[in-house]
Amino acid sequence: MRPGPLAGIRLLDLTNVLAGPYCTYQLMLLGAEVVKIELPGEGDLARHLGSDPELSEAGLGVSFLAQNAGKKSIELNLKDPRDKTAFTELAGAADVLVENFRPGVLARLGFDWGRLRELNPALIYCAISGFGQTGPMSQAPAYDQVIQGMSGMMSITGTPQSAPQRVGFPVCDTVGGLNAALAITAAIAGRHRDGRGCFLDVSMLEASVAAMGWPVSNYLVSGVVPEPMGDQNATAAPSGTFDTADGPLNIAANQQHQFERLCHLVGRPDLLTDPRFAARETRKAHRAELNRELNTALTSRTALEWEKLLGPAGVPAARILTVPEAVDLPQLAHREFFTDLPFPAAEPWTEADIDWASPQAGRAAGRRLRVSGNGVLIDGQRLRPPAPPPRLGEHNGQITALSRRWREHAPAEESR
Repeated sequence: MRPGPLAGIRLLDLTNVLAGPYCTYQLMLLGAEVVKIELPGEGDLARHLGSDPELSEAGLGVSFLAQNAGKKSIELNLKDPRDKTAFTELAGAADVLVENFRPGVLARLGFDWGRLRELNPALIYCAISGFGQTGPMSQAPAYDQVIQGMSGMMSITGTPQSAPQRVGFPVCDTVGGLNAALAITAAIAGRHRDGRGCFLDVSMLEASVAAMGWPVSNYLVSGVVPEPMGDQNATAAPSGTFDTADGPLNIAANQQHQFERLCHLVGRPDLLTDPRFAARETRKAHRAELNRELNTALTSRTALEWEKLLGPAGVPAARILTVPEAVDLPQLAHREFFTDLPFPAAEPWTEADIDWASPQAGRAAGRRLRVSGNGVLIDGQRLRPPAPPPRLGEHNGQITALSRRWREHAPAEESR
């Protein structure tokens, strides 16, 4: 298999929980060698998070397993002089360092940007935080829930009666991690010009506001304050969730020809001549009336029947699935989106240890761990993690060899 585009990039991952680990997981999928630096005996907090208490107790929480496949784990206490020396050697030879401490923590441990830049002029240092490294809120504690609220995201999630509501997954952590991964890859490309590294200051708040491009722009440009609209799309009508004979169906007839086709297919061509629904803006103004008419017509078939009828006719429509249903989509199977890995074991594993015929045979070697990809194919090849998530300190014994190998190909030397 062809190496990923970031093959040869050496990355130190000092991150915890989600935004940082999500960032470094994306970079690992693209080929980077990622080494997690974890606090001895504790490790990433996500090791103890998730819906399986037994796994959390073992330091392999479901939340950790989701974003850490393919990485190495080394335990270092940066308050310990010996461990600090080991970290100094690694930082001096790394391409990238990523952390998501509260601003100033790494500096107080003796590794501010000035020191790191002296150790390694080619280092790309990325700090992910809730509000950024500067400003009046820089020291405020921030989790995804806090950022969702402060970004305005929750104010437009839900219905007018139920808002504000939290988005159903840690979207701000994810967006922050994606922005960090994008900035790092850009910095790696930029380093080819002069061999110099840089300091990347990634704010989850700013990344989240930026991700809300349309509602924010509607306010900044037009002065229109966004409002919660539940399952409806504010930019068009009919565009939202509708009722069928057996459950909800999403329809996004955002263009005039799609609306016209929809009306014919549901047996209501008369809606096209109704002045309330004739044009895009009038349909938005009379959204409730239009939705009532369409809901009545759509109850004549099941959601799946409508999906199979409307989609091929050019009207975007699909059922609303549960997470288990989405995971089982044939489309994802065709694209090989998920990768099956050996479950992390106390002892080193080999392919011979895996009994794929019995993937759910307890906690012992042979249990299957299924992890997500990132939605990218390169020349038709799926990007996959090469190994399961590491046990805490699994690679402690490799630190000397790792430091030596990294120093032999240190980016600071390459740039001279």
